[in-house]
Amino acid sequence: MLRIYPVCLEMVRDVAVLLEVVGQHDRDLCRQLRRSSVSVVLNVAEGAGARDGRRRMRYGDALGSAMETQAGIEAAVAIGYLQMMPEQLAGRFAHIIGVLTKVS
Repeated sequence: MLRIYPVCLEMVRDVAVLLEVVGQHDRDLCRQLRRSSVSVVLNVAEGAGARDGRRRMRYGDALGSAMETQAGIEAAVAIGYLQMMPEQLAGRFAHIIGVLTKVS
């Protein structure tokens, strides 16, 4: 298992806190953020148990989901649903995306 797995779980917790506010404005974006954030964790776990090229593919899927989740939060800020992305969450995204870029 990649050492970023716990960081991914913390990212999901951070995003979950924001979902309540986003969901008040845009249920579709809320559902998409929930799915994409959880997808990061699931694909990292699946990649850890995969072999050969499948491992790299799962980590690539996790990377895509992490970037999608980050973009969704940035879009929620741009639209005005959220005031800003919390610094701690931005740091988690930077860490997750950095590691997954190297391993995928």
